Amino acid sequence: MKPTDDLRVKGYRKLMEPGKLKQEIAVSPAAHDTVTSGRSAIDKILHREDKRLLVIAGPCSIHDEKAAFEYAAKLQKLREQVSEALFVVMRVYFEKPRTSVGWKGLINDPQLDGTCDIMEGLGKARSILLRINEIGVPAATEFLETITPQYVADLVSWACIGARTTESQTHREMASGLSMAVGFKNGTDGNLSSAINAIVAAKTGQSFLGIDQDGRTCVVQTNGNPLAHIVLRGGNRPNYDPISIEQARLNLIEKSLPETIMVDCSHGNSMKKFQGQAIVMKNVIDQYIAGNDALIGLMLESNLFEGNQKFSGDLKSLKYGVSITDECISWETTEHLLLSVAEKLTNSFHRSSADRWVNAL
Repeated sequence: MKPTDDLRVKGYRKLMEPGKLKQEIAVSPAAHDTVTSGRSAIDKILHREDKRLLVIAGPCSIHDEKAAFEYAAKLQKLREQVSEALFVVMRVYFEKPRTSVGWKGLINDPQLDGTCDIMEGLGKARSILLRINEIGVPAATEFLETITPQYVADLVSWACIGARTTESQTHREMASGLSMAVGFKNGTDGNLSSAINAIVAAKTGQSFLGIDQDGRTCVVQTNGNPLAHIVLRGGNRPNYDPISIEQARLNLIEKSLPETIMVDCSHGNSMKKFQGQAIVMKNVIDQYIAGNDALIGLMLESNLFEGNQKFSGDLKSLKYGVSITDECISWETTEHLLLSVAEKLTNSFHRSSADRWVNAL
């Protein structure tokens, strides 16, 4: 009898069980402290118990461990300098969605050569997250493959569901069980409804197919994620302006959702040009200082050096510290932006405190 399944499957590679990888690359006490304190701070920001703004800053994607660790070390020093006004988390993205084809990220293709040794990629991603957390920097990532969280989520303080997957039922279900806050980006065309519907679904308990820590296929049952929120990333046009922010706020109210909005300074909001990110950030900060307390955070695509580079397949030809995916602002620009924004916000906080004191007299 002729077979009727696997007709187009080239083969299977067995993955190590998540629990076993976690034993091999175990969470250290220092990393554990970074993750738990990072999640706690983000929780308080989302619940308005912490006046600071959340900033997710880092490379569009990680392709070079050395550059990632150098960036993390610089970011740790900077985040301490701005800690009164900003809570800074490093963007550590290993999975890249593709419109058609291309490099899918370090987990899918860790050698950047098309060999796609995903088990090696999961181990490398976990090791990188561990080291960054040990440096003292909380990590943020986008979850694209729904099995990936079982291998690395215990080292992540903030998660994102991207514009291309926000409409996906499986990603909404997965988000409902994640142990950290999750931001849902609006659709690539700028549509907000997909993200808002995703937030409703993620806040609800779900039952879906997945794997457990022993790698066994099972039914996963979740309680729902109370920390799901929207990330405005622009679309056919930017959506960080006051009218767009207010529209998003009203849409959240309509669904009885918390008025918590993060703005992605890159992608559609900057027209995918790194020069536009500073403009977006300054505009959003001005709105926040003017009294828009629906704004809880910002995202920056930032690397050691500005711009991006095409990857031809020759690793030796790559420039160090330059993105091979989206354009990023440089470290110098990142440092200048965060320091100036922190000073502006700190002054605003102090003025507000003084005004409250005077009014109380």
